[in-house]
Amino acid sequence: MNDQVQFSGSAAEKRYKTIIVIMALIIIGLIIALFMTNQRKSVQIEQKLTENVGLQSELDSLMKEHEFIKLEYGALTDSLSTKDSLIQANADEIKKLIASQADYYRIRKKLDLLRKTTQGYLNQIDSLYTANRLLKEENVVLTEKFERQVSRSMELEKDKEMLEEKVTQAAILKAYNISAMGARIRGEDNEKITFKARRVDAVKVCFTLSENPIIEKGPKTIYVRVARPDNVIVTRGKDDAFTFEYQGEKINFTMKETIDYQNKAMDLCLYWHKQTDEPAMKGTYHVSIFADGYEIGYTTFVLE
Repeated sequence: MNDQVQFSGSAAEKRYKTIIVIMALIIIGLIIALFMTNQRKSVQIEQKLTENVGLQSELDSLMKEHEFIKLEYGALTDSLSTKDSLIQANADEIKKLIASQADYYRIRKKLDLLRKTTQGYLNQIDSLYTANRLLKEENVVLTEKFERQVSRSMELEKDKEMLEEKVTQAAILKAYNISAMGARIRGEDNEKITFKARRVDAVKVCFTLSENPIIEKGPKTIYVRVARPDNVIVTRGKDDAFTFEYQGEKINFTMKETIDYQNKAMDLCLYWHKQTDEPAMKGTYHVSIFADGYEIGYTTFVLE
C-alpha cells in the first residue's frame, strides 16, 4: 500500500517537472521568436531608412540638376513655367511620401516619372535654345545684308548727290581773268590805271565769263560787290533797289550789268565812280562777282 502511494507521488513529480520543462522551452521559444521578430523589424526599419535616404538623395540630385538647367538657360525657361511648376509640385509630393515612409515602389515609380518629366523639360529647352540660336544667326545674316544694302544705298545716294553737284557746278557761270584796280579818269577817252588812293576816281573790274553750252541762253544779271578795307560794302544805297538774293538773304551790290548770254565766252568791264571828293581809303579791297545766285569769281586789289 505504501509502495503504491510512493509510486504515485513519484509519477506526479515527474509529470510536474515535464510540464515545467515544456513551459520553459515554450518561454524560451517565445523569447527567441520575439527576438527574431525584433531583429527583422530592426533590419526592415534600417532598410527603410536606407531606402528613404537613397530616394531623398536621388530626388535632391534631380532637382539640383533641374535648377542648374534653369540658371544655365536663363530667360529661355520663362516659356516653360507651366512645366516647371508641375515638376516642383511632383517633387514636393515625393518629399511628403518619403517623409511618411510610404511604399518604396510607389515612391520609386513617381521618382522615375519625375525624371522623365525633367528630361522632357531639358529636351524642350535644348530645342528652344537651338531654334533661338538659329534665329540669332539668321538675324545676324539679315542684319549684315541689310547694313550692306543701306551702305550701298548711301553710296548710291552719295554718288547721286556728287553727280547732281557736278551737274549743278557745270551749269554755273564762271568768271576768270579777273582784275580789279583804281582808275583816274579825265574825260571819256582819258583813263589811267592808278594804285594811289588820293588819285582814284573810279574802281574798274574786268573779267571773262566762261563759255558754257549747258546754261540756258538769254539775259543774265551780273553783280559785283566791292568791300573797302574796313569791310564796308561800296554801294549807292541801302534799300532793296541796291540788293540781290544770295543764299536766302538780300545783300548789297556795288555795280551790276545785264547781258545777253549766248553760251560763248564774254569779256566784261564794270566801273564804280566815286561819289565824293574825299580820297579813297587806303588798304586792301575785296571784289566778289555773282550770277544766278552763285559767287562766280573773287579777287583783291590794294590802294596806297
